[in-house]
Amino acid sequence: MNSALTTPRLSGQPAARKDGRVLGEFLRFGVVGVAGFIVDAGVLTAGIALGTGPWIGRVLSYLAAATTTFALNRAWTFRAARQEGGLGRQWLLFLLVNVLGFLCNYGTYAALVGGVPLVAAHPVIGVAAGSLAGLAANFLMSRRFVFGAAGADPRPSRA
Repeated sequence: MNSALTTPRLSGQPAARKDGRVLGEFLRFGVVGVAGFIVDAGVLTAGIALGTGPWIGRVLSYLAAATTTFALNRAWTFRAARQEGGLGRQWLLFLLVNVLGFLCNYGTYAALVGGVPLVAAHPVIGVAAGSLAGLAANFLMSRRFVFGAAGADPRPSRA
């Protein structure tokens, strides 16, 4: 008599190992995100000091942070994933699939800078809030479509 506990998993990988790998990737993705936040906030602060203003400065800082996080995620977070299509193509794909995360990120930033005087005075607070808003979307889209992480099957597993 077979039960869910004794029947082998159809995916060929134990749930605990797969879940642990995904958790490890998510934690590394979060660490990389912190590095991206530092780049983002630094470039924004420098851009504002150089006269770009908070809007153009934010677009430039986002591109700098996205390039940084792409490189770190490629080298560390998803290092075991396939690396197909060349570096430039993969970077463009990373930017493309992270448009949803960017919209969450920039939308949150813009709403806070435009509507909350404290954030308007300190735009880095908006950068932090925007980064958190885009985190989940960026992780899932990057894992599945950019880095093609092994086992990144979007279908639910059968236990």
